[in-house]
Amino acid sequence: MRKIKIGLVQQANTESIGQNMQKLSENIADVAGQGARLIVLQELQNSLYFCQTENTQMFDLAEPIPGPSTEFYGVLAAKHQIVLVTSLFERRAPGLYHNTAVVFDTDGHIAGKYRKMHIPDDPAYYEKFYFTPGDLGFQPIETSIGKLGVQVCWDQWYPEGARLMTLRGAEILIYPTAIGWESTDTKEEQSRQLEAWIVSQRGHAVANGIPVVSVNRVGHEADPSGQTNGIQFWGNSFVAGPQGEILAQADNYLEQNMIVEVDMTRSENVRRWWPFLRDRRIDAFADLTRRYMD
Repeated sequence: MRKIKIGLVQQANTESIGQNMQKLSENIADVAGQGARLIVLQELQNSLYFCQTENTQMFDLAEPIPGPSTEFYGVLAAKHQIVLVTSLFERRAPGLYHNTAVVFDTDGHIAGKYRKMHIPDDPAYYEKFYFTPGDLGFQPIETSIGKLGVQVCWDQWYPEGARLMTLRGAEILIYPTAIGWESTDTKEEQSRQLEAWIVSQRGHAVANGIPVVSVNRVGHEADPSGQTNGIQFWGNSFVAGPQGEILAQADNYLEQNMIVEVDMTRSENVRRWWPFLRDRRIDAFADLTRRYMD
């Protein structure tokens, strides 16, 4: 039996990147002190979610990888001897930027990175203005605690990415996230959106027979343009087991650190009971590479 304690940091951010990173450092220390060996942070954890507007000055937030933030989080990973999943605004070259997850191993070195593949462009989520779609594919990141199938936010709605990570040996799916409600949505619509978000990811756990970790930010962030009422990030960070069972779930509105123990050997038994990978009709799936079939 191989059990891993996973730490989830669900945090509300301010305009001060320094304060946000200091609070993250304290939260990481908190969950590491409770025995977490794998710690997952939310999407773009250093700053406010700047994609509510299209503003070229926001590109100043981007950093090279490696760079100052990777130095900061690498030191924390080594100090606490943890595997740490972060989410950064990557400056790859002038005019070329990515939304990039960076994973650090227990000695502080960069174990690998994943560039967000699916980029949304919706009211208050103008990410296509900022981020070039990823070009690293769906490759698990090898760490001292196993292979991590890390993706980012909008990727979590697509079963293809989860499947490809699984087929390449990912032992757990991880999604740093920034998603919430616009205040004009009705309570009924808010409930539907939240439930769809949770169900889609639980479906990835079931279809692939591996756990899922999703860490979302929380709190209200104003729209700098004043055109909308901003975003109320809905929290609800959670861990699901390989049959989609909810092992732990955070609050809608509160900042929260969670420790969840996951039995990584359960996937073996679940896949024996439900051998979905065995029964896939791979000879009949070629059309999945087409945009649409008229």
